[in-house]
Amino acid sequence: MNKSDILTLFDYNYWANVRVLNATAHLSESQFAAPARLSHGSVRGALVHILAAEIVWRLRCQEGVYPSALLAEAEFPTLESLRRRWAEEERAMRVYLNQLSDEAINRPVHYKTTKGLPQETILWHILAHVVNHGTQFRSEAAVALSEYGHSPGDLDLIAFVRERKL
Repeated sequence: MNKSDILTLFDYNYWANVRVLNATAHLSESQFAAPARLSHGSVRGALVHILAAEIVWRLRCQEGVYPSALLAEAEFPTLESLRRRWAEEERAMRVYLNQLSDEAINRPVHYKTTKGLPQETILWHILAHVVNHGTQFRSEAAVALSEYGHSPGDLDLIAFVRERKL
């Protein structure tokens, strides 16, 4: 794996996030936080989970910080509060990714899980996981959004690639 590939994956990740966040803007406040058949309980819960994972992984990899907990859904009472924090995280992640070398992407990262267990994983595997994890939970949110009549549309990587070529 190389830096260019990782940057493309994260461009896709943030493109897909925007599509889901824009569809979410059509929900009422109560729909945003309403219980849904999602693994994190609501559209808001799914989106906060994606953001929380991105933050935790960046902190582990970039700063050697090992959070013991993820962000709480209640920290984001509105979609706008979530968008603001996500924009901050995207900027931080892009700064981090841009300073990486191909060599660094292929080295192991030593970190601790939220339970304090030591782990070692190749950096590009972690970064690919962050994008893949986001895909899983955006997909869950997309199902709920579609049930509310606000589908985010096609979220596939190939749709991003095709759109980007235009």
